Amino acid sequence: MAAQYWVGDFFVDLTRNQITQKMQSQTIPPKALAVLTYLAKSASKVVSHDELLSEVWLDTVVTPNTLQRSIAQLRKALGEDSQSQSYIKTHAKQGYSLEVEVRWQDKNDAESLIDQDSEISSPQAHKITQPPIDHANVDSSNLDSTDKTKSVSSTLRLISIVAGIVLLGFIGFSYLTPEQSLKLSFGELRSLTTTDNKEHTGIYSPNGEYIVFNRYSEKFCSSSNIWAKNIKTQKETQLTKNMGRYGSHSFSQDGEKLVFIKTENCNKPITQKDCYKLMTLDFKKALEAPQSPSLLMECKNSRITKSKWLNNNNIALFQKLSDRWRLASYSVADNKSTVIYSLEDGNLIDYDYSVKDDLIALISVHNDGQNYIEILKPDGQLLSSHQIEYPPEIPNLSFIYPNFTPMSDLLIFSTGRQLFTLSYEGKITNISLPVDEPMGSPVFHPGGKRALVIQGHYDGDIATLSLSQIVKSQVTKSQLTQTQAEQTLTKTNYNDSDTGSLNSAASVPVPIITAPTILERSTRDEEGAIYQPNGKLIAFKSDRSSEDQIWIIDGNGAQQLTNFPIDTRIIGLDWAADGQSILANVNNALTQVRLDSSHKPFPFDYPVVKLYQWNSEDNTALLHVRTKGILKFGEFNLNNSEFKVITDKKVNWALKSEDGRLIYTDHMDRFWQPGPAEDQLIDALEGKGSAKQRFEIKDNVVFGINDELQLWSYDLSEGTFELLGDIPKNMDSLTDINETNILFTIRISAKKEVAELILND
Repeated sequence: MAAQYWVGDFFVDLTRNQITQKMQSQTIPPKALAVLTYLAKSASKVVSHDELLSEVWLDTVVTPNTLQRSIAQLRKALGEDSQSQSYIKTHAKQGYSLEVEVRWQDKNDAESLIDQDSEISSPQAHKITQPPIDHANVDSSNLDSTDKTKSVSSTLRLISIVAGIVLLGFIGFSYLTPEQSLKLSFGELRSLTTTDNKEHTGIYSPNGEYIVFNRYSEKFCSSSNIWAKNIKTQKETQLTKNMGRYGSHSFSQDGEKLVFIKTENCNKPITQKDCYKLMTLDFKKALEAPQSPSLLMECKNSRITKSKWLNNNNIALFQKLSDRWRLASYSVADNKSTVIYSLEDGNLIDYDYSVKDDLIALISVHNDGQNYIEILKPDGQLLSSHQIEYPPEIPNLSFIYPNFTPMSDLLIFSTGRQLFTLSYEGKITNISLPVDEPMGSPVFHPGGKRALVIQGHYDGDIATLSLSQIVKSQVTKSQLTQTQAEQTLTKTNYNDSDTGSLNSAASVPVPIITAPTILERSTRDEEGAIYQPNGKLIAFKSDRSSEDQIWIIDGNGAQQLTNFPIDTRIIGLDWAADGQSILANVNNALTQVRLDSSHKPFPFDYPVVKLYQWNSEDNTALLHVRTKGILKFGEFNLNNSEFKVITDKKVNWALKSEDGRLIYTDHMDRFWQPGPAEDQLIDALEGKGSAKQRFEIKDNVVFGINDELQLWSYDLSEGTFELLGDIPKNMDSLTDINETNILFTIRISAKKEVAELILND
């Protein structure tokens, strides 16, 4: 099929993703142009929604709303709207049709297009893509012989110039294109840290001699120390004296200091439970002996993250005030910060800084709901802004987190098992085959020949524990025989550092906890297990097949229910009341999955961040959605696609009880319920919430877990609180409860390590 064609008086060029009319060109997303092209093939005929979705989004799960967005983009480009349908006509409950003449580009027109392209590529030419000129309509009868001679001479000269440009272009393509592709052709992946611990946030030192990373232990899963490793000698050195919740690192330009953010519990929480400290560490001194980092500034009522040292010796960082992030610059010399960039009607997602080019690449969401890449100078000057064009391999509007590469105007990012490049113009290209282990976005070595990645996965299992087995009281070691004490320690997996030795003082309490039953074991991540209403099945999410899929436990093992594409993410699932289907948040969109594996998508205008609960009887769901980059909590009606915001508070977890009462926790882990005029705090649950744990509701009774890993219950009708007992220390999350048992995810390990990608020569 021709790569260029006419739709009415609009010229469509698929090679450039452009539509041109009267010398004015517009760049259109590739999927929208694919929709137009498919309609053009069947001009004046009605093409169904299903046919367009299956042809344009082949083997990709998308909602009809995705098609509607593409139609809206096309109508805008063609100068019409949903009311004036002179080009694209909507046929209610049927599909769409293209109602204008379509003329496909023939060979002669294609040749004239090449001539025109050669002229446009000239440095003196104005860079506007034009439709091909109809030379047959040029009147030559008024040219005299001299003019004709000059015309012929000019034509020959032009042909020579064009031929030369084409030849040079071919030579350039032959030599330059392979060289550029080889720069991001990875030939080897090798591990740099191989311990029983887990590592995160790896970077190179400016001279390329060291890598610096955070190392977590299984015992202290939320705290780490900062380590360095000499690439040549392989010697590892602990840099920090004490463990802490450290963020990603960045070197000063001279390589002598590190900057990072440390998170701590606020001594006196006012608006948030955690406080954030911008810290520095003397790298050279720390290589000789572990050091305590120095404080630069502290934020008690806002959040800061991702600090990066700039060439001007200021420190860039993200700061969150209310619901929006802004990019700020902290001056070490003046001890004050200024805003580099922010959006009043949108939000910032991620950024990276290039020391080499002294540029900032920023990922953001604008007021049109689309994701953009913006290139800035460190003083905030905006150099370019382009909408990101997502390929079929990546769900539309998914957040990406790219880093700079050695190549000019090109960044790189990972979606888990695939690597992509992102141009400054928003073009995404897949550059690698899927990898076995999920990995983060690569961080390049100063020399540009290799890059660091964090690879690995989380290992969690589905477990159950009988409510009757949870002991409500504790006993002291003096009340146990030596054998009982040893059995208790074995059952709870406590070591001496947790409980003291067996010869320690008799007043030390020891909880008696029966070991949980593992329902489903693999070396990958299993979580979110929920009981089937009035049935014996258990549904859960697992990535044992490398992507998130829904699985079912039926008493005879586990069966995979879904087969979603590579790099699928499932965040939230819930059974229908009849137990015959499951609603899941799949790649930021709601999908109903039936027990026969068939599934039905639900159209929605906004990306779904988290699904909390589904009431299948009235077909509503409690959701967190993202509008213009801002999180909104509310209720979505699956029948009419309407979304109603419930509260402007920051919500961590939410459920409705059987009698319809909404219970939710906020960002400070406080419990709320509706009141006669406004939402009210549940005083009896003050201090009972935990940022790491969700809660469940059964028969109008709330069940939750506190920071001391104790299971409790609160009767909403009676207003009574009861502490039920201790749970296993490696319980990661409570996921469901019935009359006799609780379901939860048990933490086995987190296999994360620093690895290095080596580029081909």
